[in-house]
Amino acid sequence: MRILYHHRTASKDGQAVHIEEMIEALRGLGHEVRIVAPASGGDEGRMGGGVGWVHRLKAVLPRALYELMEISYSAVAYRKLVAAAREFQPDVIYERYNLFLLAGVMAKRKLGLPLLLEVNAPLVHEREQHSGGLSLQRLARWAEGTAWRGADAVLPVTAVLADHVKAYGVPAERIHVVPNGINRSHFAQAPGRDEAKRQLKLQGRLVLGFTGFVREWHGVDRIIDWMATPDAPPEAHLLMVGDGPVRGALEAQAARLGLSDRVTFTGVVHRDAVPAHVAAFDIALQPAVTPYASPLKLMEYLALGKAVVAPATPNLMEVLTHGLNALLFEEQGRGALEAALTRVCRDAELRERLGEGSANTIDRLELTWTGNARRAVALAQAAQTTQHRGAAA
Repeated sequence: MRILYHHRTASKDGQAVHIEEMIEALRGLGHEVRIVAPASGGDEGRMGGGVGWVHRLKAVLPRALYELMEISYSAVAYRKLVAAAREFQPDVIYERYNLFLLAGVMAKRKLGLPLLLEVNAPLVHEREQHSGGLSLQRLARWAEGTAWRGADAVLPVTAVLADHVKAYGVPAERIHVVPNGINRSHFAQAPGRDEAKRQLKLQGRLVLGFTGFVREWHGVDRIIDWMATPDAPPEAHLLMVGDGPVRGALEAQAARLGLSDRVTFTGVVHRDAVPAHVAAFDIALQPAVTPYASPLKLMEYLALGKAVVAPATPNLMEVLTHGLNALLFEEQGRGALEAALTRVCRDAELRERLGEGSANTIDRLELTWTGNARRAVALAQAAQTTQHRGAAA
């Protein structure tokens, strides 16, 4: 199958991981993939980077003007898609949804090709709640609904997110939940826990670990506060693999509590080095989550068989089961996170049992990029069949 893959993402973060892994998986299954996207900034494999010029534009332009520029980009991307399609002759368009991005729907209508739309977040809601709001709310909602309703298949990453898609009037039969996954080959060479701890000079420590871009809402400050209490074993060590805007505040908090020697921030690490760091974890932390997300870090924890501590939110419970592969706590429960940490730190047998459950989860739910690619291809083939039947009728 020939797949025209379109996205508007230029940052090197979890979005880039999803894009690169999905393309690699599709190609690994023998399909041809042509990519239409913004020019890459390079720095292959380095995660956590943003796009400086985008942030500068957001800072200096009136919000309404920036949003108009976003939707205007659809015309640019549409021309690129049509030109690529005429040369490549694809069977399907696969697009990663972004707010104000209508190029895929426009190209579908022009070229008569099936469109698969991958949705990772309800971006109107996200912009309104977490990114300072929207000036052109009605336009944004129209664009989001048009993109979602215009696709032959919409692929949200969680069932919770699927409900957002349904609310725009997308028929249930066109919505297919496809969570994030992992690439087994990236984790196959990870060292054992003891060797990983030795490499990181954490021998003899009970390592609580977190990966990714840490923000205030992640609640890592609660973990550091807990580490200063008698409930935390003295050998407990917090390993933060990544960076983020609250790193400085968290380091200052640890210093204030006399915990500087028990908290390590690695800063941004190369993507290929992440498995060797996660391998050192005794306990993997997902202290908070956006309610519709399918966290990449969670898949990494499961791939390496880690005992996970996470809130009992509906989206996480699509993958996690309390007592099987995670110790779940009530998100709004006072002291619930801290009680879960205390319990899992004191019970080595529980950690071992949860780790075994985690390791089995990937196969049980087929949480791999190859599995996701197979699902996408099956949906594309079904859309082709439906389209051909419609043309013959």
